[in-house]
Amino acid sequence: MADKGSLVKVFFLNDNQKWEMLGKGHVSTLYVERLQGMCLLVRAEPNGSQILESKISPDTPYQRRQGTLIVWSEAVNHGMAISFPDAVSCHEIWKDICQVQGKDPSTDITHDPLVESEDEALDDVPETDEVLELPNCELGKLDQIAHLVTSVLTTPLRKEKLALLVGNEDFIKNLLQLFHTCENLEDTEGLHNLHKIVKGILFLNSASLLDILFSDKYIMDVVGCLEYDPALAQPKRHREFLTQKVKFKEVIPIIHNELLQKIHQTYRVQYIHDILFPIPSIFEDNFLSTVTNFILLNKGTIINMLQEDDKFLSTVFAQLRDKTTDDDTRRELLFFFKEFCAFSKTLQPEHKNTLFKTLTELGILPALKILMSINDLQIRSAATDIFTYLVEYSPSMIREFIIEDRQSEESVLLINLVIEQIFCDTDPELGGAVHLMGLLRALLDPDNMVTASSHCEKSEFLNFFCKHCMHNIIAPLLSTTSAYIPQLLALILDLLSFCVQHHAYYMKKYILNKDLLRKVLILINSKHTFLVLCALRFMRRMIDLKDEVLNRYIIKGNFFEPVVNALLENGTRYNMLNSAIVELFDYIRMENIECLVAHIVEKFYTKLKSIEYVQTFKGLKVKYEQEKERQTQVGKSLCSVLYSKIFCRGSNVLKEEEKMSINENIKEEAVEPPPESHSETKETKENEDKVDLPSKTSFFMESP
Repeated sequence: MADKGSLVKVFFLNDNQKWEMLGKGHVSTLYVERLQGMCLLVRAEPNGSQILESKISPDTPYQRRQGTLIVWSEAVNHGMAISFPDAVSCHEIWKDICQVQGKDPSTDITHDPLVESEDEALDDVPETDEVLELPNCELGKLDQIAHLVTSVLTTPLRKEKLALLVGNEDFIKNLLQLFHTCENLEDTEGLHNLHKIVKGILFLNSASLLDILFSDKYIMDVVGCLEYDPALAQPKRHREFLTQKVKFKEVIPIIHNELLQKIHQTYRVQYIHDILFPIPSIFEDNFLSTVTNFILLNKGTIINMLQEDDKFLSTVFAQLRDKTTDDDTRRELLFFFKEFCAFSKTLQPEHKNTLFKTLTELGILPALKILMSINDLQIRSAATDIFTYLVEYSPSMIREFIIEDRQSEESVLLINLVIEQIFCDTDPELGGAVHLMGLLRALLDPDNMVTASSHCEKSEFLNFFCKHCMHNIIAPLLSTTSAYIPQLLALILDLLSFCVQHHAYYMKKYILNKDLLRKVLILINSKHTFLVLCALRFMRRMIDLKDEVLNRYIIKGNFFEPVVNALLENGTRYNMLNSAIVELFDYIRMENIECLVAHIVEKFYTKLKSIEYVQTFKGLKVKYEQEKERQTQVGKSLCSVLYSKIFCRGSNVLKEEEKMSINENIKEEAVEPPPESHSETKETKENEDKVDLPSKTSFFMESP
C-alpha cells in the first residue's frame, strides 16, 4: 500500500448540504501509528501540508461514483469526497479501501448506509473542474492516453474537456503517424491502444473532431486503427475492402468534385458506423449519436446538391422511361434512385416537400409503372421500395395518380401491378407481400383520407378501388387450385376485414354483388386454424355493422351452418377457434340482434343446447323467448286497441246515421201541406213525445 501519488481534489459537505473543496493534493494510503490503522492521506502541493487524514474504518460505508469519485461520511451530515483525474488512479485507492474492509473491489459500495438520510445527502456528488493533463503523443505513452480516453467516457463534463484537448489537427496528425509506426514495427500492444484511443475519441461525440477524423486525409487511417480490436485474434482488413473491393458506379456522370467527395465520405462513415460498431453495448448506447448526425447531415447535403442540378435528375428519369435503355443500365439507375429516395428521409419537412414536388413533376410515378411491369425481380423490387417511400410521404398523391391512371390508354394500372407483386412474392415468409399489403392498407386507411380536398375525392377512390382492383385482390380466394399458400390467403382476408370495418358502405355493395361471404366461409374447413380464424374475423366484422340487409343476406345464405359445424367438430377443446366462435355468438346475444338471434335459435338450437361450458347459447334461447313473449303481448295489445277503435267507430257511425234520419224527417215535415186541425194536434203531440225519447246508443241498445 505504497504512496499512489495521484493528484486529487478533496471536498466536504458543508452545513447547507453543499459541496466545498478543501484543496488539491496527492493521495496515498498509509498506516498511521497514532490512529492505529490505515488512513487516507492527501498532502497539498507544493508545500506538502496535510489536507486530509482519514482513518479507513471497517464499518464506514464507502461509495465509488462515476468511476472517479470516492464518497463517504465521517459523521452524521459530515460527508467527504475525493475526486480523481481518471478511473485507473481511483481504482488503485479503492482497492486499498476494500482490502482494509475485506470487500470485493469490483463493487461500488462497501456497506449499506446506516442512516438513510446520509445516503440521500451524498447523492449529489461534487462537480469537478480539474484540468485534464493529456500525455504527449508518443509511442511510450499510448497506454496512458488510452487510459485517459476510456476513463472520461462516463462523465459528460470530462468528455467535453478531453474533446477540447484532442480537438486540434496536430494531435490527430501525430496520433495517426504513430499508427503507421506501430504497424511497421508490428507493435501489437501499441495498435490495440490506438484502437481504444480512436474508438474513445469517436465516443466523445464532438462534431469538430469528426470533421477532422472523417476528412479525406485521415479517414482511412481511422479505419486502420479500428481494425486492431483487442477482442479479435486477427485484425479485419477493412481498408482493403474499402479501397479495392468497393467500386463506385457513376450511372450518370457527376461533374461536381465536392459532391463526389461527399458521397465517398458518407459511404465510408456509414461503413464505420454499421460494420465497425454494429451493435453498441449497453454502456455505449447513444455514444455514436454525433456520428449518426454526421451521416444524416451528409445525406441531406447530397440530396440538396443533386436537386439543384436540374440536368442530373431529368437525365435519370429520361433513361428510366426510355424503352431502349438496357436492363443493366436501368437496374443501376434504379438502385441509385432508390438510395436517393432513402436519403430523402433525412430532410426537413419543407425540403422534403420541395423534393417530392420536383420528383412528381419529373414523372416519377409513370416511370415506376414502367419499371414494375418489367419481368426482372430486382428491378421490380427496387421500384416497389421507391413506391413505398412515396406512399409514406403522401398517400393522397398516390391515390390521385391511381385515379388519373385509369384514364390512360394502357390497360394495366399501377395499383394492379402492385397487387400482382403481392402474389409473386417468392419469400417463404412473405416479407414482401406483408409489406405491400401494408401499403394498400395505408392507401385505404381513413386516417390518411382526412386531409382529402373533399368527400367526393375519397368516394371516387373507393369506388374506383372496388371496381378496378378488388377483383384482383380476391382472385386467390376464388381459385379452385391450391397454388396460393395459406399465409397469403390470410393476408387477403385481413385486408378485406379492414375494408369492411372502415368502408362499410362500399364493401356492403361488393359483398352482396359478389356473394363474397360464401366464398370466404369455404376456408372455414381449412386445416390451418389461423386461416379459419381469419374467415371468422371477416364474418364478425360484417355482423359488427348491424346492417339489416347484410343480416338478411347471412340468414338467406345459411352462413351460420359452417360456423356451427366447426364449433361442434372442435368438441370441448378450449382453443382460439372455440373462443372466436363463442365470442361471435355472444356478441349477437349481448347486442340482441333480433333477426340473427331468431335465426340461430330456430335453426341450430337443437344442436347447440348440449353446449353447457358457456351460457351463450342458453342466453340466446332466453333472448329468443323474451322477444317471442314480447311480440305476443304486443299482438294482444294491438288486437285490443284495434277492437276498441272498431267498436267506437261503429257507435259513431250509428249516431251519425240516426242524426241524419232525424234531420231528414224534419225536412220532410217542412214540405208537407198543412193538415187538418185535429190531425195537426195529434201529430204535434206525437212529435213532442218523440223529442223526449232517447236515441240509439249502441248495437245492443235501441230506443223503445
